[in-house]
Amino acid sequence: MTDREVIVPSAMQNIVARAGYAPAVKVGAIVFCAGQVGRTADLEVIADPEAPFLACWINLRTVLQAAGCTFEDIVDMTTYHVQMSTHMPVFREVKNRVFPRGTCAWTSIGVSELAHPGLLVEIKCVAVKRDSTAAC
Repeated sequence: MTDREVIVPSAMQNIVARAGYAPAVKVGAIVFCAGQVGRTADLEVIADPEAPFLACWINLRTVLQAAGCTFEDIVDMTTYHVQMSTHMPVFREVKNRVFPRGTCAWTSIGVSELAHPGLLVEIKCVAVKRDSTAAC
């Protein structure tokens, strides 16, 4: 039997109630984070591109912290971008401000739309606690 724990930060209880999914699931020392988007705790989409990009990172940090991890524990990250060529310079600038450079595998994919109108990016990742003897 696997050691499986659903991770729902208190600030994200609305996600489970409204959308029916967990922000993350921890299996042993591995944390599988659902895609995080640029919206408020009340699930409102943030309009200005720089602000939702920052909100994505804050939301991702919140999920990781609830699992006992940090950005440094991320080993694989996928970002999904609406209008990628238009918004990538701003996304990269925000990413470089808040996320450690060169610490994980990263794939970025252009998509036509995300789950709700107005969302520009979704960040999904897998984290593993760097100390393999300690669970996240």
